[in-house]
Amino acid sequence: MEPIIRADHVTFAYPGYDDQPPRPVLRGVSLEIQRGSMVAVLGHNGSGKSTLAKQFNAILLPQEGDVLVEGMNTKEEDRIYDIRQTVGMVFQNPDNQIVATIVEEDVAFAPENLGVPPEEIRRRVDDALKAVHMYDYRRHAPHQLSGGQKQRVAIAGIIAMRPDCIVLDEPTAMLDPHGRRQVMKAVKALGEQFGITVVLITHYMDEAAQCDRVVVIDDGRILLDGAPKEVFSHVQVLKDVGLDVPQATQLAFELRKAGYNIPQDIISEDECVAAIEKLLEENHVHH
Repeated sequence: MEPIIRADHVTFAYPGYDDQPPRPVLRGVSLEIQRGSMVAVLGHNGSGKSTLAKQFNAILLPQEGDVLVEGMNTKEEDRIYDIRQTVGMVFQNPDNQIVATIVEEDVAFAPENLGVPPEEIRRRVDDALKAVHMYDYRRHAPHQLSGGQKQRVAIAGIIAMRPDCIVLDEPTAMLDPHGRRQVMKAVKALGEQFGITVVLITHYMDEAAQCDRVVVIDDGRILLDGAPKEVFSHVQVLKDVGLDVPQATQLAFELRKAGYNIPQDIISEDECVAAIEKLLEENHVHH
């Protein structure tokens, strides 16, 4: 099946300041995003992950190489509108995306601009708000909402456009743990309810562990790419580039280092508990 997004040897540099040479941020990145998948892109600040995200809906264009969205090249100016309808983008700060004074009007804004008929807009707005559990707030003013609620409204606004893919650029970075959990639930519903492909740019390991696939970027290149269990089994490689692993993975790693026979592919707390219980039973420790 043709991937929904294909990056082909993408190179990108921001201009240098005060006679400095341009600073390369992406160095020949090639990547395919399969339709219907949920992919996390991890990397520390400055690794190039947000720059890559902005290539996916033509906010930035490759200086070398190409990005294809459903076969459309992002460099073709007359396809920009179609590309942005295909790939929706949610940013770190929801205040930058909220345009109306009432929640439901904000969610209706993009479909109205796309010329969607009014009765269809009504249905899309209701569906989108229900999907992110914000339907009861549809008549509220966005500025009265918490950060997590605002971010869910921003996600609803993108869902209402019915894109095939949503790229979320650190959507939980400004939120408390409760807000982060709410937003992650909304993000997971995108694929399950609407079949939308999700690309999640994050630096939270526990969020990445919930995805089908994890891509780790370091210094503008892809360092690791695979299922979460596989990627997070490279604990030392990740630590060497300044990244953490999920807490359960870290605990299992420390236990293995101490000589205990614990599986290498633990990423969830439940798996960690089960492995420790098994270890205790094998050693006839009653707990």
